[in-house]
Amino acid sequence: MAGPAHVSRVRFLYKRLLVLHRFLPIDLRALGDQYVKDEFRRHKSASPENVTSFMVEWESYRETLQTQVLQAAGGQLSSVKFGSPLQEDNLGNFQSDQIGQLYELMLESTKSSRQFDIQEDGK
Repeated sequence: MAGPAHVSRVRFLYKRLLVLHRFLPIDLRALGDQYVKDEFRRHKSASPENVTSFMVEWESYRETLQTQVLQAAGGQLSSVKFGSPLQEDNLGNFQSDQIGQLYELMLESTKSSRQFDIQEDGK
């Protein structure tokens, strides 16, 4: 599974996610970039079955985010909400440490004063 074609596919997906994050609000971009980097690093030595589900889920995220970015670029920015709700019945597919990560991510992404104090250039 870790042949050159697979490595190329993983690398392409990783880079594409980081490019798409450039279109997110700056605080969500910083949070998203860090999360993507951590998750891809964590899964470098994952089992083949974990890699398969990992790639399916990240491809789904890429498709959702790409659609939302295109909507935002089309002038519908005020009506675009980035991300998608997590269905409750999908929680059963997560391991306990993943549930913890999701909870921490939810807390960070909904903080009123974010950990990141980032200013956009020129603002």
